[in-house]
Amino acid sequence: MKKLLQQLTEIYGPSGFEDEVRAAIRHHVEPLADDIQVDAMGNLFALKRGDGSGRRIMLAAHMDEIGVIVTQVEDEVFLRFSGVGTIPMKALLGAQVRFANGTIGVISHDGGAKPEIIGRDTPDLGRWFIDVGAESRDDLPVGVGDVAQFLSPFQDLGNRVLGRAFDDRVGCVVLIETLRQLDASPHDIIFTFTVQEEVGLRGARVAAFGMEPEIAIAVDVAPTGDTPRPELAIALKLGAGPSIKVADTGMISHPRLRRALEAVARERDIPYQLEVLPLGSTDAAAMQASRSGVIAGAVSIPTRYTHLTSEMLDVRDAENAVRLLTAFLEIQGDL
Repeated sequence: MKKLLQQLTEIYGPSGFEDEVRAAIRHHVEPLADDIQVDAMGNLFALKRGDGSGRRIMLAAHMDEIGVIVTQVEDEVFLRFSGVGTIPMKALLGAQVRFANGTIGVISHDGGAKPEIIGRDTPDLGRWFIDVGAESRDDLPVGVGDVAQFLSPFQDLGNRVLGRAFDDRVGCVVLIETLRQLDASPHDIIFTFTVQEEVGLRGARVAAFGMEPEIAIAVDVAPTGDTPRPELAIALKLGAGPSIKVADTGMISHPRLRRALEAVARERDIPYQLEVLPLGSTDAAAMQASRSGVIAGAVSIPTRYTHLTSEMLDVRDAENAVRLLTAFLEIQGDL
């Protein structure tokens, strides 16, 4: 799983520009699926048919990542920008970015590294800029409308790994591995790799409307509360198992689905945590509200430093998420 996670996190794929990620994922899932589809939005579907006795279940992980988009060229060479998704203001100073054409830049703000960046107040987004080392507009390789991803190397720390875009390439890895390990299921399962989650759950909304699942589970990351003096009270930590979502600011998981996932985890001796997030949501919120309503929930991989330029997770949590989902999909259930 580490090798696949590294491969997917090294690909360019901000919201709206997921083509390369989709191609890489398709390479892995096409030989395992009964059918492959891509919709007008760019969502990728890998269908695994059941024996006809089960339900229609959608598993969804988003392919996109946060980034920045150039809004103006100032003083001939410096690039003003806005966020693609929620960007980490206090982590911007000195962060490196990479554009689709390979151009590398560094982020700074008016006045450089002044003491105010260390305090509680962060300079307004309009004061930040990207410097790609151009000497004049003539040799500026990018411009207004170009989108960049944050740049950070993948590091293997043993059971834990450090890198970029774990949100939500790790969810994509979990779906790929679940599809690979699933021998048989009574259910028709739609392994769904969505676009534009970071800018409003747009891909998942379209995917659920088009595919009409009866049950939907988002697989995403969730922030932890296991670092010194965390800003939010979150009862999640690395290495204690995947989390089964109870609620977040966008949805309340269907109680029967949540209880069914918990029951499977207990029966198979799979470690898990319960997740209540006071900030943010996932594709599950969009899928839950599709058409006349869908039984929806989420399984998350606890991740430190979400939406920062480097994130950390425990690979064992991802492996246990695969175990949990595989076991859940193998049973008939009564949902």
